[in-house]
Amino acid sequence: QVQLVESGGGLVQSGGSLRVSCAVSGRTYRNYAMGWFRQAPGKEREFVAAISSSGASTYYSDSVKGRFTVSRDNAKNTVYLQMNSLKPEDAAVYYCAANRLYLSYSYNSRAEVYDYWGQGTQVTVSS
Repeated sequence: QVQLVESGGGLVQSGGSLRVSCAVSGRTYRNYAMGWFRQAPGKEREFVAAISSSGASTYYSDSVKGRFTVSRDNAKNTVYLQMNSLKPEDAAVYYCAANRLYLSYSYNSRAEVYDYWGQGTQVTVSS
């Protein structure tokens, strides 16, 4: 069993930065690829980024590429999403998720392949 708890959300001005974290419990954490998704009011959940179990490989959506960075500290069982140059359209609830497989962008960008999810953390960007 894997449990995920996000933290670090909050209010930030447009152009600012924020780092959200996802603490993962479970002895098999290091075997899981991790993903970040977000959902704004009235919109579908969308893929943001994914990272392989070792951290050596990452994927990003086009909307955040070059601004967001996903990383993980396997010693701390934590995954991070560093968000820079934030825009009002980045405002959403951000969720982390865990999946045993890390195959391709087309696979790991799909929410339905992830087995475990956190409760989400709210990110608000003021213009």
